[in-house]
Amino acid sequence: MDKLIITVAPVGAEVTRQDNPNLPLTPIEIAEEAFQCQTEGASLIHLHVRDLAGNATQEKSCFQQVIEAVKQRCDLIVQVSTGGAASMTAAERIQPVELCPEMATLTTGTVNFGSEIFVNPMPVVEKFAQAMLTYGVKPEIEVFDVGMIHNALTLVKKGLLKLPLHFDFVMGVSGGIPGEPRHLLHMVESLPPDCTWSVAGIGGNELPLAVMAIILGGHVRVGFEDNVYYTKNVLATSNAQLVRRIVRMAGELGRPVARPNEARGILGLNG
Repeated sequence: MDKLIITVAPVGAEVTRQDNPNLPLTPIEIAEEAFQCQTEGASLIHLHVRDLAGNATQEKSCFQQVIEAVKQRCDLIVQVSTGGAASMTAAERIQPVELCPEMATLTTGTVNFGSEIFVNPMPVVEKFAQAMLTYGVKPEIEVFDVGMIHNALTLVKKGLLKLPLHFDFVMGVSGGIPGEPRHLLHMVESLPPDCTWSVAGIGGNELPLAVMAIILGGHVRVGFEDNVYYTKNVLATSNAQLVRRIVRMAGELGRPVARPNEARGILGLNG
């Protein structure tokens, strides 16, 4: 197995300090959280950002401030979200790709998202994929249901994506694929050879799916975007606390953890 890549998603677009008062919001807070997470063993940060009022935004200038602050503090792979919030337009969502980060998410289909709809018609997905090609940004294929894997492979045939791909299975969103072991196995078995994958379990799905990923040779995403609790009804004190637990469990299961440059090698980012 490759060494384990731990992604931290510290902010998200929906979570608030009413959900967890330890949520980082400002560029300095996010950068400090990134540093602490790298110290604990994370190698990649999945970024959403907030404006001065604490609201989710895809404004390029806001992303630039956070990315610069993160890079001053640590060497994590920076992956920007092009998902934003469900209410945002495609033109809003694509903005941070123009900053040429190492990676960006590419959701390859539409999904019910709680009481909202996360809209990704294929013409928009193709436009996002083309933008990532133009700016030299490696996409992480963000998958909320198994059909999105097929959509990604259609983009490969069109020359907009290149194999091997890196996938992130977001499991347990209301409206998407449930966070059950049998569904994770189905997703993994649906991938082409040599592709890499991680799993982001939502809420109580985070820990059991993370353990499965460690065992199966996949990678793991944790963080307040997906889950604000450490155990049932006990809030996590920081994103770093969630990273630390995965490192400990990976050690118990005999899976070494990748440093940022090792993760770059696994994901094909070097050079």
